[in-house]
Amino acid sequence: MTDFDAIFRNATLVDGERAHVGIAAGLIAAVVPASEPAPPAGEDTDLAGAMLVPGFVEGHIHLDTSFYGDAWKPHLPCTNGFDVRERVAFQMQNIANAAPMDQRARNQLDLCIAQGSTSMRSHVMIDADVGLRHLETILAVREEYAELIDIELVAFPQSGILASPGTAQLMDEAIALGCDLVGGLDPASFDRDIEGHLDAVFDIAERRGVGVDIHLHDGGSLGLFTIEQIAARTRRLGLGGRVAISHAYGLGDIASDQQRRIAATLAEAGVAIMTNAPGAVNFPPVTILRQAGVTVFSGSDNIRDSWWPYGDGDMLRRANIIGYRSGFYEDWELASAFDVVTSAGAKALGLSGYGIAPGCKADFVTFRAQHVPEAVVAVPGARSVYKSGRLVARDGKRVGVN
Repeated sequence: MTDFDAIFRNATLVDGERAHVGIAAGLIAAVVPASEPAPPAGEDTDLAGAMLVPGFVEGHIHLDTSFYGDAWKPHLPCTNGFDVRERVAFQMQNIANAAPMDQRARNQLDLCIAQGSTSMRSHVMIDADVGLRHLETILAVREEYAELIDIELVAFPQSGILASPGTAQLMDEAIALGCDLVGGLDPASFDRDIEGHLDAVFDIAERRGVGVDIHLHDGGSLGLFTIEQIAARTRRLGLGGRVAISHAYGLGDIASDQQRRIAATLAEAGVAIMTNAPGAVNFPPVTILRQAGVTVFSGSDNIRDSWWPYGDGDMLRRANIIGYRSGFYEDWELASAFDVVTSAGAKALGLSGYGIAPGCKADFVTFRAQHVPEAVVAVPGARSVYKSGRLVARDGKRVGVN
């Protein structure tokens, strides 16, 4: 008679402690100090000091528009700097000549799972041209992958809301079909009507009882004003903890005293910030936001699509990029970058049962590293990924659920 389905002995946890981790019925049933004997189990794995950490949280991705695994799509530069409308036009041209969407979505999911992501938030294009076709495809793929990764879907108005008549109704229908959140896109520069755009987004969120995740590329004072308007609505409607702003480049354009002021506003309202620390633009100040109490999380955003050719689906590497671009050198700073792609991501997505503690889901990753700071700097490979206590990926390749 065994106490657990599986036991992982001599694991190094995020806090540096050594422990035996027992799994039963897809949950973590016990975390026992390594100084004590390991309880008996059906399967016994000695990690010999390797790290065992919660599954990574891929907090912002686009499953419907990636070309990963498809024929290479050369990047097309915008006519005059970065232009969202032009990039959307390039995207539609490329999609028309791409492999089937479900195949491309599976390719991207397999990549992310193999790197250690066990939870994900994907934005799915909704507009007057594509209607709900993208969503219907991605909903089917989500069901197919239900035992491998938890996926939240955002109804994303890639062509704007007011600029694409009928999109607000489609987004409402998308929530009814199975989307978990309502999205938005540059209310000022794309739709040229901040209040009208936010009216549509928050009306759906309030009526449907769902969260909000708005793409905001606008920089400078325009971006900051939009951020303040989103925070004000969040506070007024009591949606704290259920609203996120993705990218928020404007937060990286201002002096540190202004950053601290707006960080306090965001923390009070309960608005999270997603950053993938892209290389070509300023990005939100991770430490200032976190010290103010703002939840900062991350995601790959685009992987080999019409926006840029980069991306490997590795959230540990994303922590490395965030740390590198933020000038993180001390251990506590490197640990904060790790938190952005794990626990903070779980908080932003509202995940329940996340972590390495009794009662939590047995969703975790194992790899060789002395501690979290080394993991962020070294980005070790040779990972094993477990979902509900079952091995789903090893050494960069997804395996069948056993």
